[in-house]
Amino acid sequence: MVSEQDEIYQERILDHYEDPYHRGHCAHATHRHSETNPLCGDVIQMELQLGDGGRIEEIYFDGEGCRISQAAASILTEYMDGKTIEDVKKLSAPEMLELFGPKLSVLRQKCCLLSWKVLQSAVHSPIDGSARDGSSADGEATSNPAENGDDAR
Repeated sequence: MVSEQDEIYQERILDHYEDPYHRGHCAHATHRHSETNPLCGDVIQMELQLGDGGRIEEIYFDGEGCRISQAAASILTEYMDGKTIEDVKKLSAPEMLELFGPKLSVLRQKCCLLSWKVLQSAVHSPIDGSARDGSSADGEATSNPAENGDDAR
């Protein structure tokens, strides 16, 4: 028997999959990154327009894949819209899994965390070489949790 909470999560995931938040392309993107999950073929691309002070002025995703990967990207873009680079860096993999909702198997966690990993890299991937790439004020590159393996695997 499906619990009421599980049913709510399933409806939320289906809503984000069928009517995703900011799916498409950012017309004035300053940052972009894409990756593929080699285990299942899911693909996510994130495009951001970062303003002065590192605030996300626009965030869009596009991609192909399973319901979990695509719904997670929609949930993440909705959550991060208007936040800062620092907010992106602070969001951990366990927090992303909690934001998504339902408990997932380890393999399905990788589907959910693909968009999180792409976003962590996108803030370090300026399109035009602009300085708004997640560098600290002294020009030092800051740590990228997705590259350091801090993704709850």
